[in-house]
Amino acid sequence: MAQPIVELTDITKSFGPVSVLKGVSLKVYPGKITALVGDNGAGKSTLIKGLAGVQPYDSGTVRFDNNIVGLHNPREATALGIEVVYQDLALCDNLDIVRNMFLGREETEWGTLDEGQMEREASETLRSLSVRTVKSVRQKVSSLSGGQRQTVAIARSVLKDARVVILDEPTAALGVAQTEQVLALVKRLAEKGVGVLMISHNLVDVFAVADYISVLYLGQMVASLEATQTTSDDVVGYITGSKTYTGVNV
Repeated sequence: MAQPIVELTDITKSFGPVSVLKGVSLKVYPGKITALVGDNGAGKSTLIKGLAGVQPYDSGTVRFDNNIVGLHNPREATALGIEVVYQDLALCDNLDIVRNMFLGREETEWGTLDEGQMEREASETLRSLSVRTVKSVRQKVSSLSGGQRQTVAIARSVLKDARVVILDEPTAALGVAQTEQVLALVKRLAEKGVGVLMISHNLVDVFAVADYISVLYLGQMVASLEATQTTSDDVVGYITGSKTYTGVNV
C-alpha cells in the first residue's frame, strides 16, 4: 500500500465540556477516494474543519507526506495543497465561472486583472477534468444547474495544484443524471493523483466511487476498511453502533 498523503493520529477536539473527537485516526492516500461516513453529530464536520485549518485540533498528530505539520489556519492548509469544497459551495451567483474559480486569488498584470490568463487557466482546468457540461467559462453561475455548480466548485479546488481535496456531501440535492456527472468527476480527480476525502450520507454513492470507507461513531473512528471488503449493511451497522468492526483498519 502506498504511503498516505495525510495521516491523522489520535486527534481530539472539544467545545467546552463537549468532547467531539475522541482520539480519531484517519489516512488519505494519493490517487484514492476515502469516504468518511457517520450519522449526524458523529464529528465529520469537525474533523474536516480541522484539516482545513478552520478549527484547529486540540491534540493529536497531523502528518502530510509523512512530515508532522500544524494546521492552525486555512492559509497553512492551502499552502500544503489541501482544498475543501463545502456543501454550500461558496459560489457567487452574479459572477461568471472564471471569476468564481479565481475568487480571492486573482491573476494580475501591471496592477490590473489578467482576464486572459485566468480564462485560459480556468478552461484548461475544466478540460483536464474532462468537463463537457459547461458551454462557456464566461457563463454566470446563476445560469448553471446544481451539477454544473458542483463541477465549478470542484474545478476551483484543483486550479492551483491541490494534492488533497475534501468534498462535503458533493451529491446532496442533485438529480440522478447530475449525481452521475459529479461522481465521474470525483473519480477523475483521483485518477489525476489527488487524494480525495468524500463525506457522504449516501452509501450508494460511496460504494460507487470509494476505495476506502472510514466510519465515525460518536466522535470515534470505529472502522477504516477497503470498500471491496465490506457491504452496505455492515457499514450501516458501524454507523448506528449496532455492529462492531473486528478486522484490521487500513
